[in-house]
Amino acid sequence: MCGIAGLIWKGGVTSDIGTEMTQMLQALKHRGPDSTGFALYGKGDEGVHVLRFKVAEQEEMKTGFDIHRLVVERKAAVDARLAEMGAEVIETEDATEYAFRYHFKFDGDLKRLIDFIEDLDGVEILSVGKALELIKDLGDATVVSDQYGLKGFIGTHAIGHTRMATESDVDIRSAHPYWAYPFNDVSVVHNGQLTNYWTMRRDLERRGHRFMSNCDSELIAVYIADQIDRGDELEGAMQRTIDVIDGVFTYLVATGNQLGMAKDVMGAKPMVLYESDEFVGLASEEVAIRSIFPREIDTWDPYQGEVKVWAA
Repeated sequence: MCGIAGLIWKGGVTSDIGTEMTQMLQALKHRGPDSTGFALYGKGDEGVHVLRFKVAEQEEMKTGFDIHRLVVERKAAVDARLAEMGAEVIETEDATEYAFRYHFKFDGDLKRLIDFIEDLDGVEILSVGKALELIKDLGDATVVSDQYGLKGFIGTHAIGHTRMATESDVDIRSAHPYWAYPFNDVSVVHNGQLTNYWTMRRDLERRGHRFMSNCDSELIAVYIADQIDRGDELEGAMQRTIDVIDGVFTYLVATGNQLGMAKDVMGAKPMVLYESDEFVGLASEEVAIRSIFPREIDTWDPYQGEVKVWAA
């Protein structure tokens, strides 16, 4: 079933999007209790990249001493490879005992750096961006938000996902959102099923793209990022998905300064929208929007095949 949510403050306004997205996703907990994910967009610092990565799964940490030793070794290996590639790490944070947040400066080939780090056994990069920080783990929104200290995260927009595992494992790798490797700041959350996933994935792989999972939602992120990289605007790239992707889907996509929504032509997957002069909120159910706007508001359902994009 799963639940998706998004919010964006217009005109460069910032807010505590960490708390707001936590409340929205917690209201959707009944749609997916297995894992929760956040893609949060801050203002960022000029020339600084934010790296979010993990070196183990939550459940692995319960298996004993050996995994704790491996965590230390894997993190040290990441540090060594960053240094070897000439990246200047300026700040580090242990988000959990197995997940980490780095700020670094780097003027070289970012894809080559990411590939070099991801080649390490047991290391998974969740996101690299100038604005994007992607966090996902097992548990409901409050559990994950508290674990990673997301309340108080100031930014302009965010998307999130509550997952009910139906076709893949209950682990961090299978959780949403998905970052569009190796593109800066592109992330996607999706509710639905894509029936031509493997056909489109093989086509993108032949063109040099690499997928980090076997989840069909990742296809949307990579396809849109590829279209943008080839010169398309976000809205145009999203319009193309309505024509080329088969299946039932509603998805949200975010870039460094935009948030977009798309529904397939059948409109089978739910989406509710609220928009004011300053703010846009979207979710699988109205209760999520009302969790941050308890006063009376007017909401509506987007049309089948509709695409909308808003700027921060």
